[in-house]
Amino acid sequence: MIPPIIELEEKIKEINGKPYFPVEVAKVNDQVVRMALFEGDFHWHTHAEEDELFFVYKGEIEIQYKDRDNVRLKQGQMHVVPKGVEHCPKSIQPSYVLMFEPYQTKSEKD
Repeated sequence: MIPPIIELEEKIKEINGKPYFPVEVAKVNDQVVRMALFEGDFHWHTHAEEDELFFVYKGEIEIQYKDRDNVRLKQGQMHVVPKGVEHCPKSIQPSYVLMFEPYQTKSEKD
């Protein structure tokens, strides 16, 4: 069976304005694509075993780092946070962001 087309605007409706409430968009092998509304700061954390890719679908965000320069992402841009690197995503404006990560990703709050 061929999977259906995924409408990202429908996923935005599913989020229903709840910041940092990720919804699953798609599974690809042992990876998952999730979407969340970024509004304000998240929290400082690391992923011990996996990289995390952020793709800004709408808006503008910043990935804050303690030991390197922060990265600002605008709509249509992406960035990979390497495993084990402490980071804190925050929005510059309310933003919808796709996150590509292993299905079992765990955040370790610092």
